[in-house]
Amino acid sequence: MSFGQGGPYGAQGDSGPHTTPWGAPRPQQPGQPQPGQFGPPPGQPAQALPPQQPVQPQPPQPGHPAPAAPQAAPLPPQQPYAPAQQPTQAQPQAPSPWAQPQGGGTPDWAALADTAVRDRRRKWLLIGGGALATAAVAAIVATAVVLSDKGDKDLPAAEKLPSASAGTPEPTFSKAATPPPNPREFISSQEKDTAPLTVKTLFPHSKPSLDKRVYKRAAQDTATDCASVAQGGLGQVLADNGCRQVLRSTYVRDGVAVTVGVAVFDTKAAADKAKEQSTGNIAPLTGDDAASFCQGTACRLSANAEGRYTYFTIAGFTNGSAVTPDDTKALQAGRDVAGYTFRRIMARANAQAAAAASPQPSGKPSAKPSDSPKNKV
Repeated sequence: MSFGQGGPYGAQGDSGPHTTPWGAPRPQQPGQPQPGQFGPPPGQPAQALPPQQPVQPQPPQPGHPAPAAPQAAPLPPQQPYAPAQQPTQAQPQAPSPWAQPQGGGTPDWAALADTAVRDRRRKWLLIGGGALATAAVAAIVATAVVLSDKGDKDLPAAEKLPSASAGTPEPTFSKAATPPPNPREFISSQEKDTAPLTVKTLFPHSKPSLDKRVYKRAAQDTATDCASVAQGGLGQVLADNGCRQVLRSTYVRDGVAVTVGVAVFDTKAAADKAKEQSTGNIAPLTGDDAASFCQGTACRLSANAEGRYTYFTIAGFTNGSAVTPDDTKALQAGRDVAGYTFRRIMARANAQAAAAASPQPSGKPSAKPSDSPKNKV
């Protein structure tokens, strides 16, 4: 160890006596560490240093006064070096072939080779054991398959299996119910609309309750000459579209009378066309309680169509007075009777649809409604 060019013991490479910080030279003693070293050599006990000798005064030179001798402070006695402690003995361990030998020697290649051989042998044993286990499982499966094939040969053929006894009933399945037909289809044409049709069957109620308002039936009639019960050009429209008959009925309530006329056609298209071309009005049907309504005076009119039927209403006061534009009684009466007529036509359609959906009893032919003279139009 070096402290540079100017260490505490002089310049590097100076082999002469060294001067202590107090100015006195320190002689070299055997066993004493050289400059830059610490402690005694390894393996040798430390030796005590002799006490320092006092500095000898130099004789004065001629012509120079003698300098005063410096008083050197006595050095404390040097403590002897303590012997090096013995290293703690470690527990003995098994030598590892991979450990670096002391002293910088080469590894134990023989031990390394033995370890590699043991690892390789263990690896091959694991691989061989897995292969043997796989082969054993495959052999077991193959044996089971062969045994199952042999057992199947003992079963009887399909035609030799016992059949069900003759007395065992076979399961039966009912036919799925078909959805009911659309009721409007039965009033869309004369061929399907075969139920009896008269003014009595269409308007059977003598005192219908229409939205909690009770009306009294005053008169009814049927006209096969459609133009004869129409006014203001409506008769021509009915004749041009093939009107078969007109069924009329009059209802009275609170001094207001309403006549509804239902024109019957062969098809729905003809009825819709008559409704679009309608002009004028249906002629009012008078009676005991409605003798003079809508006779040349202003009245409320309406026109609607459903299926092969076109229905018209005319509403006015029973005393013969004209209906004003701001009047509501005649307007409400006309709406009530028109709604009642619509529900009666749909009731006819629903009844025929329900009859078609229900099964007919076998052995009893049903009479065709069209064979009755009342159904001919």
